[in-house]
Amino acid sequence: MLLDRYRDLFRVPAIRTTMLASIIGRIPIGIAGFAILLLVQSRTGSFVNAGVASALYVLGLATVAPVVGRMIDRVGPRPVLRICAVTYPALLIALVALVSGGAHLFVIAACAYLAGAALPPVTICMRTLYPRLLAKPPLLQTAYSVDSVIVESVFIIGPALVALFLAIRFPIGAVLLAALTGWAGTLWFMRTPAIRDWGIRPRSSKGRAGIFAEPGLIVIFAATLFYSVAFGLYEVGVTAYATRRAMPAVAGIALALASAGSALGAFAYGARHWLSPLRTQFLIALGLMAAGSLIVAPVNNIYLFLIANIIAGAPMASVIATQSLLLARFAPQGMLAESFTWGGTCLLGGISGGIALGGSLADTITPAWILVSAAVATAVAALIATAIPRSEKLNSLGAHHVN
Repeated sequence: MLLDRYRDLFRVPAIRTTMLASIIGRIPIGIAGFAILLLVQSRTGSFVNAGVASALYVLGLATVAPVVGRMIDRVGPRPVLRICAVTYPALLIALVALVSGGAHLFVIAACAYLAGAALPPVTICMRTLYPRLLAKPPLLQTAYSVDSVIVESVFIIGPALVALFLAIRFPIGAVLLAALTGWAGTLWFMRTPAIRDWGIRPRSSKGRAGIFAEPGLIVIFAATLFYSVAFGLYEVGVTAYATRRAMPAVAGIALALASAGSALGAFAYGARHWLSPLRTQFLIALGLMAAGSLIVAPVNNIYLFLIANIIAGAPMASVIATQSLLLARFAPQGMLAESFTWGGTCLLGGISGGIALGGSLADTITPAWILVSAAVATAVAALIATAIPRSEKLNSLGAHHVN
């Protein structure tokens, strides 16, 4: 039955309690960047200043994440989570104080960068934890699908919560909510049995190259970078479509529908066992994602456009779920968290680059061609992914991940 895989997954007590605890700790992912953007804009009246602060927040997360991942592999998650549970909310509160006090943009941007760097690594811990708890590859596939659904849900609910604070003219409240959920969720998460009992695994002898000595990971990171550029281009293309029709609110609705479609697609992916090799699943998901952008591109009717976004979004989370499975298979022993954080850095860097590229293209080409560009970037990712080595690792989990 459709729900059997999910029922089997949530029968694992450690999965059930830890995943539930992780949800609160992940709410800042969908709130903080947008909330900082609106807070700075409302206080300074400048979207340029707001964009700089928000971008520095994301940059802090992207640049520091690999170091955080290495620390988790070496000392376990609890020391890292304990530090972040204190520093992250403190830095967000400091950011509110700086913005409210009219501090210089440089100081505000620096604080935003540090806040991003201190974001509690709850998602990375969860993605590293799944292979430790689940010995059966089918259940691991379902777990990463659920994880993608959680992240998509956060990105749907988060902006809505920010909009609520904006509606009551209290943008500071959105940043403070990110601080509160980051603090409370992380404390709850780090007290779950699976995190308390986390054992340190011996590291693979890969020399100074570390995870970059694994060719399969290099290919996965490169593919991730390009499909993430497509995510950024898609967001700009949809926004430009709505703006040119003088209906900017439609962009938010369309992107929310794409996220909803993505969550449904991940749910369907995790509900059944797929016979094709994981490498093939990744290529198919990328192909469907490219096709989705092409489906949306020529649509002129606003209602059909909204429906097309649901279809286009369907494979997006499945791309991330299959990428997570590939990382879990190729990561060297004792370096799984670091591998996931490098994947996250490629994802964030690609999205930021795609948004910047899309913004520059929006002045010279139509939204339809920006969406076609997103399809091209995804196709390049698929082409790169064909170089993923054919390996027994793609058919069974390495023993160091399940013992």
